[in-house]
Amino acid sequence: MSEIIYGIHAIQALLECDHRRFLDVYLLKGRDDRRLQSLVQRLESADIAIQMVSRQWLNEKVKGAVHQGIVARVREVWQCQESNLPAFLKQQVAPFLLVLDGVTDPHNLGACLRCADAAGVHAVIVPRDRTAPLNATAKKVASGAGETVPLIRVINLARTQRLLQEHNVRIVGTVGEADHHIYQSKLTGSLAIVMGSEGDGMRHLTRKYCDELISIPMAGTVSSLNVSVAAGVCLFEAVRQRLCLQKESPRCVPGVESQRFRDH
Repeated sequence: MSEIIYGIHAIQALLECDHRRFLDVYLLKGRDDRRLQSLVQRLESADIAIQMVSRQWLNEKVKGAVHQGIVARVREVWQCQESNLPAFLKQQVAPFLLVLDGVTDPHNLGACLRCADAAGVHAVIVPRDRTAPLNATAKKVASGAGETVPLIRVINLARTQRLLQEHNVRIVGTVGEADHHIYQSKLTGSLAIVMGSEGDGMRHLTRKYCDELISIPMAGTVSSLNVSVAAGVCLFEAVRQRLCLQKESPRCVPGVESQRFRDH
């Protein structure tokens, strides 16, 4: 099976990760771009076939998306299956997971994967039915994270939450009406952070199986953040706390209202 990816960052990331997945690369005829030419040289060095095509051909191939003059046909990546999750959890010293409950926009899914990769998340877990596909659009937004962060699709998210708890993974969900906020919560150790959908947030059953519910304090006039932005805020607060724990810094104790990221 093959799939289409496009954009300089996505193709460059896959080239660095696993060049053997490339089948064909299609390049815009006459495109003179330094970044693109550097990528082309690396593709040629890896003996990957490159075909010169028209802009119209590329536009039709990706249905008008911003392809930056380069499209590739690649072998589909193997994804971690739900049945492999227990073994996957045992492989991690302290699992750090992102759970997305009903993120249906491929742009948001890609952005969440990018945040997860940057924060060092071990895997992203999503329900099989109420989630955007990991398609070319999501992979372009992910800027390579779609190739590096395992995306685990599960049939029943509540059952998966119970499985995580059986493996001593603490589940922290994000809701606007929580009685305390992210900077008052301990986000170290084995952890899964749950983000709800773009419009409706987390489902009732997903909330039920969270060990803790927290909010992101909002100081302005807007009432909420885009799900990928919120995921970034939560993931990097967890990263900050973990780094501080390694340094045993007294400034990193959750519950301190005014915190400055002086060290990170």
